[in-house]
Amino acid sequence: MQKIKYCVFLCAFLSIVGWGPGPIIDALFTPSVTIPPRAKDWIDQELLIIDAQANNLDPKVLTLGLLAYLHAREKGFLHKPLLTLIDYSKPSNERRLWVVDMRTNRVLFNTWVSHGKNSGDVLATSFSNDPGSLKSSIGVFLTVNSYVGENGYSLRLIGLEQGFNDHALSRSIVVHGAWYSDPEVIKKYGQLGRSWGCPSVRPQETRPLINTIKDNSLVVVYYPDRNWLKTSTFLITG
Repeated sequence: MQKIKYCVFLCAFLSIVGWGPGPIIDALFTPSVTIPPRAKDWIDQELLIIDAQANNLDPKVLTLGLLAYLHAREKGFLHKPLLTLIDYSKPSNERRLWVVDMRTNRVLFNTWVSHGKNSGDVLATSFSNDPGSLKSSIGVFLTVNSYVGENGYSLRLIGLEQGFNDHALSRSIVVHGAWYSDPEVIKKYGQLGRSWGCPSVRPQETRPLINTIKDNSLVVVYYPDRNWLKTSTFLITG
């Protein structure tokens, strides 16, 4: 049944965009995102395969992540065929981080992730690129090196989008483990705790997650922000 829903979505999606340049994809809340014709078969296949393993991943978020992955690969950013997606339109009491191996089409992780203290409560609604904001940033990131810091084993991120996340490195926005990102916290409080802007995960998954995605793989942090969707060079074609 879930695959049928995806097929229906995809057919409607294709009828809207026509797989050509220029159309507006209102169904994806994206004012200027277009799908290049060469991506048709590939995205079709990925939607179906990944859904079979992680049907809690919104197809519109996956589609945008796949587009960003294609653009990043074309720009020569990627050394690892991995795509990490974070969907901050979901509440923190749901699993909203996925790691997909794009070579084997396997979903390697699907887990909980925190957002920034000033981004919202159970739902993140406000994002920033500013130092000291204690807010999460959205957009496309590149993983860098791992290190041991004040939050233990951590992973540096470089923000690739000016105005949205390009201060991530100087803000020390990193992937790290935190006790408040464990689902046991959800059982007590109904939501995860919040970070100072970092995407923190539960401690027991920190090292395997970081070791998988470190050293030049793509991270796409989604929120339906119209300004980002309209201006991101990783989503606009032509």
